[in-house]
Amino acid sequence: MAIDGRTTESGYLLDNRQREAGRRFEALAEIFDGWTFDHLDRIGLTEGWCCWEVGAGGPGVPAGLARRVGPAGRVLATDLDTSWLSEPLPAQVEVVRHDVVRDAPPAGPFDLVHARLVLVHLADRAEVLRRLVGALRPGGWLVIEDADPALQPLACPDQRGPAEELANRIRAAFRTLLAQRGVDLGYGRTLPRVLREAGLVDVQAEGYFPVTSPVGRELEAATVRQIRGQLIEQCLVEEHEIDTHLANLQGDGLDVTTAPLITAWGRRPV
Repeated sequence: MAIDGRTTESGYLLDNRQREAGRRFEALAEIFDGWTFDHLDRIGLTEGWCCWEVGAGGPGVPAGLARRVGPAGRVLATDLDTSWLSEPLPAQVEVVRHDVVRDAPPAGPFDLVHARLVLVHLADRAEVLRRLVGALRPGGWLVIEDADPALQPLACPDQRGPAEELANRIRAAFRTLLAQRGVDLGYGRTLPRVLREAGLVDVQAEGYFPVTSPVGRELEAATVRQIRGQLIEQCLVEEHEIDTHLANLQGDGLDVTTAPLITAWGRRPV
């Protein structure tokens, strides 16, 4: 379940300050940015829009938004940890440290509010969603993308041998760590309903399920390295098993996937 590891009770499961976080952000961008911008373009993202990127993580989505809104637009990129947003970004991108759970929403209103792999990890996700909707201008769009690992819980759906079986056991252990921190492992499928309940109209949703790719293996390896200590400390996986799994990921014979990403979008009524 190689997704962004935000947690609510004991800090990030996947600490953004760790060395592997940069590679994880790059891999997430390579896997998901094309899918994300297909949907943002579909709703009409264009020059002059004012956009709020919630939990930006890395620079990929803010930079892509800036290219589309042009010099007349504005992109606000917020996160609890903005360290991976320090590289030069277009002038219309403003980076702000912001806690979407505890801090008041930034000054808007916004034509677009987008959050990818954020709400699923928050205990107060319903209240956060209400704030995101409230930050929209009338007619503005909210686009929420979140994983649903319970919908497809396996790292290797084609479990044909020991390497795949080991990958699936490690993925199950990762889900255990996330669940301990209040992550809703079935949140993605609820997005159409929760957007409608929040008062949005024209709600639609689609799912993305990349089955295998080299960058998918890189994301899996970066994720496992980051949670290695916790897997061992809680006796969920043996250290030698992690080493074997990381070695298996170095070749091209292990078909490892991410959790399905559910993208849902809706418009604030005029």
